[in-house]
Formats: sequence, C-alpha cells, structure tokens
Amino acid sequence: MEQKAYLRPVHYYETDQMAIVHHSNYIRWFEEARLDLMEQIGISYADMEEKGILIPVVDVSCKYLVSAKYGDTVSILPVVSSYNGVKMCFDYQIKNAETEQLLATGSSCHCFLNKQRMPISLRRQDPQLHECFASLIKEE
Repeated sequence: MEQKAYLRPVHYYETDQMAIVHHSNYIRWFEEARLDLMEQIGISYADMEEKGILIPVVDVSCKYLVSAKYGDTVSILPVVSSYNGVKMCFDYQIKNAETEQLLATGSSCHCFLNKQRMPISLRRQDPQLHECFASLIKEE
C-alpha cells in the first residue's frame, strides 16, 4: 500500500498570542494522522469501538523544531515503528507541506483494550484486524 501523508491547514484558533501553533496541537495532529492512516487501510476507529476494541495512548512525545504558523499547511506522516498484537507504536514527522521543512517529530504508543478496559491481543481477538496492523510495519 502506498501510504499518503495527512495534510491539514493550520487554523487560527490553534495559534497563541505569538501567532504560532500552540504546542498541544501537535499531539492532536498525531491523532488525526493516525486515524487517517487507519482509514487508508480500511480500518475505522468507530468500527473498532463497535467491536469493543479500544486503543488508548500510553505514551506520547514531541520534539519541536520549527514553529508552524497560521496559514501554513502541514503534512504529517505516521509510521508504525512497532506492533506485537498487544501494543503498537508510531513515529511521526510533521513538515511544512509547501517547503517540506521538518517542523516536529514525535512518537506515540498504544495498547489494545476491551470495553472492560482489560488488555487484549488482537492476534486472538480479531485476526483480520491484527493482519491489517501487522501489514503497516515497514520492511527495512
């Protein structure tokens, strides 16, 4: 599958008094890009929740390099860095879509839970979903 980066404009409400994007928005953008990637491979988060599968964030980090500003369009590329059926981690690059300047990098890790908030293995719970996520691991 040819993965496409997630593109989005920087909205005015996302900026602070210095006219740059407030740092908390980068984490939101990670989530938007992650959900977009899932949609690209045919997985809807709503469908997962309907099946009783939750994917909470257990760790997230962001390194800010250059400020995004109102009027910019950002390109966010999430890449699955690890997946074992119980836990999945992503690496992210946020770039200015026009200049391709790297603005921020980050990562997030998630586990899989059932509706009772107990850990589950997708390999056992939903083998088809497991194969979809396993297919996202980049071969080196």
